This record gives sequence, structure tokens and C-alpha cells, in this order.
Amino acid sequence: MSRLSKKSPSVCTDMPLDNTDICSKLHLLKQILTSCFGPTGRLKQVHNNIGGHVVTTSASSVLLSSVSSSQPFINLIKTSILNHVSRFSDCGLFAAVLCLSLIEQIKKSALRESVAIRVNNYLLALCTSYLQREDCGCRVKLDFCSTQNLITLARSVISSKPACVLTEPETLHISKLAVQAFLLTVPCSSPGIVSFGRIVTVPVEGHSVLSSEVLPGLLVEMPDGLSEEDKPLNPLSVVLFSASLAGDISELGDGVIEAHPDVDTDSQILGQLLELGRQVINDEVKLFMCQKVIHPVLQQYLRSHGVIVVERLGIALMEPLTQLTGAQPVATLHTTIPPKTYGKARDLCIKHFGSKTMLHLFPLGESAICTMILCHRNQTMLNELKSKSEVPETASVLMCSQTEYLLGVELFCCALESAARALEHDGGSSLIDLTHAHRWMLPADAIKETMEESLGFCGCGLVQSSPSKKWTYLNTKYSDFCPSPVFKDTRVQPRVLDSFTAKLSALQVAVETANLALDVKYIIQDMN
Repeated sequence: MSRLSKKSPSVCTDMPLDNTDICSKLHLLKQILTSCFGPTGRLKQVHNNIGGHVVTTSASSVLLSSVSSSQPFINLIKTSILNHVSRFSDCGLFAAVLCLSLIEQIKKSALRESVAIRVNNYLLALCTSYLQREDCGCRVKLDFCSTQNLITLARSVISSKPACVLTEPETLHISKLAVQAFLLTVPCSSPGIVSFGRIVTVPVEGHSVLSSEVLPGLLVEMPDGLSEEDKPLNPLSVVLFSASLAGDISELGDGVIEAHPDVDTDSQILGQLLELGRQVINDEVKLFMCQKVIHPVLQQYLRSHGVIVVERLGIALMEPLTQLTGAQPVATLHTTIPPKTYGKARDLCIKHFGSKTMLHLFPLGESAICTMILCHRNQTMLNELKSKSEVPETASVLMCSQTEYLLGVELFCCALESAARALEHDGGSSLIDLTHAHRWMLPADAIKETMEESLGFCGCGLVQSSPSKKWTYLNTKYSDFCPSPVFKDTRVQPRVLDSFTAKLSALQVAVETANLALDVKYIIQDMN
């Protein structure tokens, strides 16, 4: 006991946002994320200082996971943003940049944190209410009779990932495939509540992006020793196991196993497996699939009777296989397989994609399952391819002075505008027009005389510059105005679209995380 080290006391940090080290790290994190934000965002190479491989990315999910910190306060913010990304796979950078901008703006001001939190919550409710209104100018209704808006949405997400290194034709090709895959997951004739199907992605390295394609049905790894001549008659009866069929005692589950010293347990288990094989052969099963490992003797026995055997499927394919074939996963090898657990497949064929050879399964009837074959030139690129009249009353409700309320509103707006300005990375300026309140980008080399020609269209592509329009720089003072709605020309479509649900969640997460950070007074860190 004398050699045991003493337990170190916990470290308590009070008022973390008054800590210079924490604030400087938050500012650095904001700079890193801001530089990656938007369609022209810059790539980052992340390398751990104790070794490991280099990660090249501009995606928030990869950046925030790769950047480690010993500060619990920073990890709290990271975890909140990553939780949003894990749910929506989009708008992570927007949430992070807005959250950090809001914290920074409030800390620079003299506004009390408690007041800032109440004002932020009030303004978030106002924003959410406006965004969910039918007449909200930020929303675009999708017409499922036309795929144009869906392709624009997919293209906006894909083009914001520069590490994908895609040409314009490649970006358009992948965008169309993403829409095609999505539409294939929508059931055509399902009464009642609609349940979407699944898209399974198969990455293929070393081939042109334009070789990517979407196939109805499901592709699984090709089993050894199978050829086109071995293909059974269709339709095929299918059995699917989620339990291991490797024959290991450890796979039998928890509990105490009692065995007679003269009994060969391995032979007993193998006999049980072969009995299972005899049953599926008698039931005329032609496709035997298992999430885990199958004993080689059982594999040989099944194949000798014309059964196709596929093992090591992994958990990710179990649900799509269940939906495609109707087979119910069998979780034990100790009982007779009920007939209702068997499924059906209409047909199968062998497909070749570069160095990959795969088994393509077709559903017996309508199915909302498809597979996207995603090709790219190397692994890194492949991985990358997710109002003042109410001031007195509102200030009274929020239990603050009118001055504090207006300051809180100003800081909230400044944080939103900072997120909008973060979209520019080439030295240009971000402007707002004083008619529709759309964002415009003025190139760095533009001159005043040709400003109108330089602006062209707004950021979303719906509004064109004209001599009657007036602009001002973002984050500058301008007179209050009510933005006019854009009279939409059906021939003009937005060039950039975001997922509304993901963006709304990102806004909420950003404000709520900033409020949480502002409300933290003490951090107690266990040093053991």
C-alpha cells in the first residue's frame, strides 16, 4: 500500500469565461471553424501532437472530433454541436460559429449573463416562430413533381465539402444520384403511415466519380467460391441469423456451463450447427446469411447442398436485409427455426466494381431499399463525400432594463451577421440589400463604378442587382426596414438550399449551447 500514489485533489475553476486561457482557446476554435464555413470554406489538416495520421477536412463532425482539448468547458460546447450533427448530418459549422460568436459578443459587452440568457431565449422564440410561418421568405416548398429543388439541396451540401475535390460535372452527378437514391427509399404504394427505406453506401476507391451509380436492391460482400453457374433458381428462400454460428462456447451467452469430463463440447456444438444446417436444407433455403461468423464445417455442408452462404454481414446491413427480404433475424441456434422467420429474394446476380465483387439481391416485390456505389480517386476524398415598439413590455417581462434589452438584441443580431460574414474567404465583402435583406458578396477587386455588375445575384440566386437597389455592409449601422417578399419567378430557382429542419435545429442548438456556457459558474475537474 505504501507504493500507491496519493489521490490528487480535484481542480475547481470559477467563472470559466473570465479565464484568459479558456477564452483564447474558444477564439482559436472559432477562427478554425469560421475559415471552413460555407461553399468556399478552406480545408484544414489536423494532426495529433502525439502521433497518428493526418486528417484533411472542412466538415464540423470530423474537425470537432479530431481537435482534442483538456478543457471540460470547451468539450461541453463541442459535445453539444456534435450531438446536433449526429442527428441531422448538416449545419454543424453554422451552429458552432453562431454559438461561439454569441458567447464572444456578450463577453465583450457589459451585459449581465443572466439578462443575455433571457434575451437570447426570447429572440430565439421569435426567430423560430417566424421561420415556421407559411409566409416565411427563408423557406422553399419542395415540389416532388420536379426534382430541381431536391438536386439543388443535395448540391449545396456536397459543394460545401471542398475535401471531396469534385469538378462541376462530378458534383452534379453525385447530387442527382443522391436524389435518385432518396426517391427510391420512398414507398410507392404503402397505405397509412409511410416508413422510409434505407440507402446503403458502398465506397469504391480508385475509380472516377462519374462511375458512381445507384442500384435498386442491396449489395453484400461476395462469398468465396461462388460463380454465376452456382446461381439457384428464383425466387430464393432466405434465412438470416444475428447470432454467431462460429461454434465458440463464449457465444452461448451468460451463465454457468456444466459439462461432463468425458463429453467433447466442441463436437456437441458442431453437431447442433449441422442439425441447423439439415433443417434449412429440408426447408429448401437457398440463401443462408449471418451477421457474424459461420463455422467452416457448416459452411462447407451448406454449400455442398447448393446453398449460398454469406457471413460477417455486420450490424449495419441487418435492418436493410430484413426490409428487403422480409426475413426475421434468428438470435439462437438452440431451437427449431420457425417458418415465419424465412424471407424471400426475387433474384441475385454478381456485380463487379473495381476491385470489389459483390452479390446483388433483388426484392420479391416493391422495396424501398437501394445501394449507392460511391466512387472516387482516393480514400481521403471518399471519406469526405454530412422590433422596437414592444421594447418596454418585453424588457419588463424579461426582468431587465430597456437599455439591457436593446443591447441584448444588438449582440444577437451581430452574432447572426458574423455567421453570415463567415461565408466569405477570398477577401471580399459581405453586403445586405435594404429591400429584401438578402446577402450579397462584393469581390475584393470590385470598383465602385462597376459595383452593380460585380454583385450580379444574391447569395441564394433569387434576386438580381438593379440600379434601384441599395446595399450596406454587414455589421454596420443602418435604418430599420421591413424586408419585402421576393416575387418568385417560376423560371428562377434558388442556387443554394439548406435543410430547413437541420438549419432550425442548428439555430436552436447554437443559442441554447451559448446560454449554457454563459450560465456555467464553476468547473470541477477530476485530475485522477
